[in-house]
Amino acid sequence: MIHRPLSRIVVLAGGVGGSRFVRGVAPLAAPGRTTVIINTGDDDQFHGLQVSPDADTILYVLAGLADTRRGWGRRGESFRTLGALRTLGNQTWFQLGDLDLATHIDRTARRLAGEPLSAIIATHARALGISTRLLPMTDAPVRTRIRTARGELAFQEWLVRERARPKVLSIRYVGCRKADPAPGVLDAIAAADVILLAPSNPFVSLGPILAVRGVRRALRAARAPIVAISPLIGGRSVRGPADRMMRALGVPCGPAGLAALFSDLLDGIVVDDCDLASARRGLPANVAITATNLLMTSPARSREVADVALQLAHSLARPEGERP
Repeated sequence: MIHRPLSRIVVLAGGVGGSRFVRGVAPLAAPGRTTVIINTGDDDQFHGLQVSPDADTILYVLAGLADTRRGWGRRGESFRTLGALRTLGNQTWFQLGDLDLATHIDRTARRLAGEPLSAIIATHARALGISTRLLPMTDAPVRTRIRTARGELAFQEWLVRERARPKVLSIRYVGCRKADPAPGVLDAIAAADVILLAPSNPFVSLGPILAVRGVRRALRAARAPIVAISPLIGGRSVRGPADRMMRALGVPCGPAGLAALFSDLLDGIVVDDCDLASARRGLPANVAITATNLLMTSPARSREVADVALQLAHSLARPEGERP
């Protein structure tokens, strides 16, 4: 493998695919040289507690605490508190384990005391021994809302309670126009040597980050090459509803569709081996393409995918100037 451990790497990420990719990037860089900008459009409130699913998934994965079988929550969980809440008449369709509740209780107490989300995530990362810098996309509340034939739903209602069954008609990010990037986000983008778009859902994991005021503009002005990693294999999501959302919203479900969504940003894309031929046919000539096995079924496989992405990015590095 060829990598540059002293490179300053920025990853935009959310969801299970994003967390598994970040798991692969972190060991390939020197401590403190990787910054992950995390989607918070999925955040919501349950039982009076502030829940940040994407941030917590990345925290647990990097700390070695994640339940890799389920893909969310902590390993060795029990759900006795949730059962007791159900007995008291509460809706418990959003699963919160007993160990996981400690994170949400602490986050909520700190928020009520006036701490911003960025400071709370940094505190939790230090407490769990994580050297990777984790930043929420914003400290302001932004919420992803899904418009369906059954009406508009909060993202977690659509994904978890309704199991992503109602057809998506449109998506909006409530609050994004008034949301400034969290402290450090724009500086990290400007200073980066490599910027990676994790294999995350382009609409509900990466979309909210790009909708925060000033983020997309900062990416367009960045000197670092921007490389996306496809969340699709053979036109299907490895996990989650990205493929169904793309089809419902009229976006081609493959590398060409992904490249179109990020056309003003991309210098390169990593696709699965089975998608290489279609990518070469469908992508513009100014987007570099490479392929690998994108299934990240283990930490070793995550590192291999991350290494391929970093190699492509380093091959595209520009000495100076903004993107064309």
